[in-house]
Amino acid sequence: MTTAQTVRRVILTGSVAAVTVAGTVYGAQLKSGWERARERERLEKATPEEIIAQLRAAQADLEQRKHDIERRIAAFKVRQSGEGEQQGQGRGRGR
Repeated sequence: MTTAQTVRRVILTGSVAAVTVAGTVYGAQLKSGWERARERERLEKATPEEIIAQLRAAQADLEQRKHDIERRIAAFKVRQSGEGEQQGQGRGRGR
């Protein structure tokens, strides 16, 4: 049997949880908006030289990623061709 005190406890617990979740979401939205405004302000104040430096740094990072990906693809192709040769040899032996 459910008592009135148990019902109150469940309602109070649910209410506190709902308020906590709502506050967390609202606070996260406020922080996100504040960070966007700050970033926008920083970009507006940046000199052309600073913007060029940032773009060059981003370009260098992208070129490094491209090199890493190309290296991985080459290694994958080598492994694939090696596996193909091994499978071809295995079939010729009557396995």
